[in-house]
Amino acid sequence: MSVTAIGTYDFPMKDVRENFPAPLLYIGWEDHLMFCAPFCLPLPPDTPFGALSAAVLPGIYGYHPDFAQIDWDKAEWKKNGQPWQPDPAKSLADNGLVHKDAIRFRSPGLTGIKGSFS
Repeated sequence: MSVTAIGTYDFPMKDVRENFPAPLLYIGWEDHLMFCAPFCLPLPPDTPFGALSAAVLPGIYGYHPDFAQIDWDKAEWKKNGQPWQPDPAKSLADNGLVHKDAIRFRSPGLTGIKGSFS
């Protein structure tokens, strides 16, 4: 829904990078409806991208029965809605991720609990 302001609509943004301990990164797992929306995490820009699958994502998605079956070499990624291929050896910043970017991953062959999304 669009908004039409009847006066000046000028105020300082509250969600700028400087107001958070680290840049925010939205991370979502496609085809898994147990999670209704992407998680929003403050992650230091020098975090290696490969650390997401090894150290970060198990803490938020690990209790899903499909998580342990993910083949990270075959994961399909999107950044801000566009197909994207991250380099796991590079940092989040070196992969071009900035404050409030959204990434989503799809795990081929895994479509929800017992294939419930297929």
